[in-house]
Amino acid sequence: MNLQTTVTDLFMVGPVFAKKLQKLDIQTVEDFLYHFPFRYQDFSLISQINRLQPGEIATIKGEIVSLKNEYTRFGKKIQKAKVLDPTGQIEIVWFNQPFLVKTLKIGESYNFSGKVDWFGRQKVLLSPEYEKEQNQKSIHTGRLVPIYPETRGLSSKWLRSLINSLIKQLTPQLEDFLPEEIRKKHDLLGFPQALGQIHFPQNLKQAEQARKRFAFEELFFLHLLVLKRQASWQKNKLAFPFLIDQEKVLEFNRSLPFELTGAQKKACREILTDLGKDKPMNRLLEGDVGSGKTVVAALAIFMAWLNNVQVALMAPTEILANQHYQTLKQLLEPFGLKIFLLTGAQKAGKEKSTKPDLIVGTHALIHKRARFQKLGLVIIDEQHRFGVEQRGQLVEKNLVAGKTPHILTMTATPIPRTIALTLYGDLALSVIDEMPPGRQKVKTWVVPPQKRDGAYDWIRKKVKGSDEQCFIICPLIEISETLQTVKAATAEFENLSQKIFPDLKLGLLHGRMKSSQKNEVMAKFKQGQLDILVATPVVEVGIDIPQATIMVIEGAERFGLSQLHQLRGRVGRGAKESFCLLFTEYTAGKPLERLKALARINVGLKLAELDLKLRGPGEIYGTAQHGFLELKVASFADLSLIEQTKKTAQAIFPNLDQYPLLQAKAELDTIKFVEPN
Repeated sequence: MNLQTTVTDLFMVGPVFAKKLQKLDIQTVEDFLYHFPFRYQDFSLISQINRLQPGEIATIKGEIVSLKNEYTRFGKKIQKAKVLDPTGQIEIVWFNQPFLVKTLKIGESYNFSGKVDWFGRQKVLLSPEYEKEQNQKSIHTGRLVPIYPETRGLSSKWLRSLINSLIKQLTPQLEDFLPEEIRKKHDLLGFPQALGQIHFPQNLKQAEQARKRFAFEELFFLHLLVLKRQASWQKNKLAFPFLIDQEKVLEFNRSLPFELTGAQKKACREILTDLGKDKPMNRLLEGDVGSGKTVVAALAIFMAWLNNVQVALMAPTEILANQHYQTLKQLLEPFGLKIFLLTGAQKAGKEKSTKPDLIVGTHALIHKRARFQKLGLVIIDEQHRFGVEQRGQLVEKNLVAGKTPHILTMTATPIPRTIALTLYGDLALSVIDEMPPGRQKVKTWVVPPQKRDGAYDWIRKKVKGSDEQCFIICPLIEISETLQTVKAATAEFENLSQKIFPDLKLGLLHGRMKSSQKNEVMAKFKQGQLDILVATPVVEVGIDIPQATIMVIEGAERFGLSQLHQLRGRVGRGAKESFCLLFTEYTAGKPLERLKALARINVGLKLAELDLKLRGPGEIYGTAQHGFLELKVASFADLSLIEQTKKTAQAIFPNLDQYPLLQAKAELDTIKFVEPN
């Protein structure tokens, strides 16, 4: 057995458990060892039974003197055990675990760790963890006990046992891939010791030492991967250098019905400078929703056309691809460009018989045979929603005469400086940090439970009989068993249609609908045939409805501030005053403070930086369906560690081949993104 052994080859994991482990992203032994606890339960002090108080978490050590199953009035089984220590006796109660009567033995001593509470009028220990008292070290009781991210059918106790077994078996053969000089310089634990201390620390100081090691390792490898990507991009790659005709640039600008902002002009200059070089451009264009990224991209497309090369624009959703297609047709067809749309819902046909100048599409650009004869520019929108491999495929399959296309990626997701330093360290960055003149600020209100009915009445008055429309965004598609209080789009659509707004016309939009259904709903909403669109965050990017003036977000506390800001950006695109209503069940605490910050702040980058401070690692961009990098231990808010690990990676990268263990680890590692649903 080694780190790359798959879980299906472990004797204690069958196919059923292997499938459940996939939900936790555990497929190899290494994944198991890197499935770190998210907290520790302190069961380290042994309490005397006669001193136990209701409400406390305690560990006791005692002998079982009686054990039985009992039935409740409702036919449910409960298990009761009486446990004795030198100071007294207490009853232990479990629910619906009849196997315990056979597992536990009367007359034997065990450690029990759990909560002391009232059961009827009796003081009991409720549903505790248990472990037979033995000479060997305990892992479930009587210590700091690791609590892991779980999924249905996989408890922390099961994970704990298996991880403990794996660490014991593997420790003698584990080698440290971090060079000794790096460990000494930064005071880091060795790999085997760090594994033992993060999973089974004797105290919180040990756990913190281990986390320091793995946080350093995580960011260090992230920087190494970015350096690898950068070196791969620059190595012997040549692009089509564009001839930039300034007269044609002026002609394009004069064709626009508006004046470009200063930030747009600066971004245009940076992009055109890159396009004029024979090294392929690799630039990220960042700007808030509505800041005017598409028109900047249109100028780059226009230059590509003048230089007789083709352009591919890849968007993450069909809705967004169609939006770009319509906008770019308006901007570029008057010059004579032939623009095609290619999505998963369409059959590739027209582009086979005619040479397109621009193909706008989804991932179908990779999987379908888009006919590029001379691809010179690739534009990728909301690029974090595509894997690195997907982006690479589009470029690699369309190399012409050894020439690599220029790449421009765009995002409306504000990127804090620390993330720009890490995840996008290989990209040049252009930022559109000002909005076009006349764009109104969206008034944002936090709506607690007691004001919900009043908000519904206000929405009805605003949209009924007028040309104004409303979005209502729900975090989920279907009702979740584990998230009972979170609104789901399908159920909420029924509720709103039948009980709240029976006098209004409502539509439903979510990611599991067929393309034809989504397009039909969107067409109705655009044409004003619907008053309210109930949707999941599929509308976060790409939907431009100028007459939509109200954005309602259910369970707003479940979204990141950056994502809420993008959703808010879907309204306020017309001349009328617009509003964003943040519905929440919270009436106090940090979630409410975050929402109040959104009501105060309208600048995306400020919100992203604030969210980074408030939410911590792995949660920066909201729910997992909105693909961004997940960090297990490190935090993007830790600027000091980010800069430290970046310098270390830059120093060692030119001589990486001198460190075979480190090089092998870097070859195996990939940047793991949360893929969108």
